[in-house]
Amino acid sequence: MRNKRLVFVMCGAVVFGLVAAFSVSRYLSGTQAYAKNLNSVVVAKVNIQPGEKIIAEQLQSVQFPSNAVPDGTFQSADKLIGRVAVVQIAAREPVTDFKLAPEGSAGGLSAVIPEGYRAMTVKVDDVVGISGFVMPGALVDVVVVIEPAEQNGQQNPISKIVLQNIKVLANGQNIDRPKNDREPESVKAVTLQVLPEQAEKLALASSEGKLQLVMRNSVDQGDEQTLGVDKRILLGGERAKPVPDAGSLKSEQPPQTQPQSAPVFRRYPRAADYGRSSSSSSSGAPAPQAANPPAAPAAAAPAPPRSSVEVIEGAKKRNVDFP
Repeated sequence: MRNKRLVFVMCGAVVFGLVAAFSVSRYLSGTQAYAKNLNSVVVAKVNIQPGEKIIAEQLQSVQFPSNAVPDGTFQSADKLIGRVAVVQIAAREPVTDFKLAPEGSAGGLSAVIPEGYRAMTVKVDDVVGISGFVMPGALVDVVVVIEPAEQNGQQNPISKIVLQNIKVLANGQNIDRPKNDREPESVKAVTLQVLPEQAEKLALASSEGKLQLVMRNSVDQGDEQTLGVDKRILLGGERAKPVPDAGSLKSEQPPQTQPQSAPVFRRYPRAADYGRSSSSSSSGAPAPQAANPPAAPAAAAPAPPRSSVEVIEGAKKRNVDFP
């Protein structure tokens, strides 16, 4: 009886030993295969700001799976020392060639300027600089208020958008965005990224008139052609328009109704005119022409828009109108 128990225990030990050896062998082979599938990638150890030259203390190497390595990465940090970052590189983010200026570029603002563009600084205050919310990377339009040559001894200033979709490279002496974009920063100058012909317009506008920056949505790349505004158009007023949701695009807004044409006033003859007409006919003078027929009644004004509430039910979204 004891021999049977001993044989049973020994058989069980052998089976468990074989299972353990097979599991360890599979684990080691899988680990070796995974290690062979890893590539060394250089990442940033700390945040690297735009225009900053990269040094060795800012880099470290980590292992990435071969199928997850981004394009343009580096396997050695020696090739990155002395290169200049053109965008902000966050800590533990792979350093790719697309985020770096060409080799030999000098650090600072010049490395951030794309080929064919120029950097031009304009003087701003709290009003022109949109209360300090014009940060590097923001998109703005440039409006100028200028006084053309006097006509009949009167001055008639004109406001006109002269540049559109202009990128802000720096505010003051900072070329990187702050950690908190909600906090304004008071600056005295803003550097804009412009083409050479745009630089000429901006120089003339800043010397002949008063500049005003208008911030736009970062994804709004539309081209708005305006005619400008003078005193006569300004005093003509404007119709009220619905306020869109924050951050919404123009394509997502409801279509605007066309403004109604101004009413046409016509002059009809009075009773005294008929008397003069008959006397003129008796005296041989030509009779006046018939009055124009009355105009058709103007179209009724459109009903005011009803209030609506946007209701989100799971993945569906619908609008509910209120009477």
